[in-house]
Amino acid sequence: MNIYYKINKILNYKNYNVRNKINALLKISEEINCNLESNSTKLELQNAIKNTKAIYKAIKKLDKNTGERFLKLMDQ
Repeated sequence: MNIYYKINKILNYKNYNVRNKINALLKISEEINCNLESNSTKLELQNAIKNTKAIYKAIKKLDKNTGERFLKLMDQ
């Protein structure tokens, strides 16, 4: 399933509050990063970074301060 589809699906949940949406997005990020291995290719690493950044931008839409902190830490 496409990562952007998953992000939009979570952002559009009506029964989730902001905290639950952020937790669901972070769970996807966790799954992405846990699937990386020491022998992952450069392309796999780049895709993981790109997808994680998309998740953090979605978090920024929900909570600007939290999203900006995640993005700032990612860029360090």
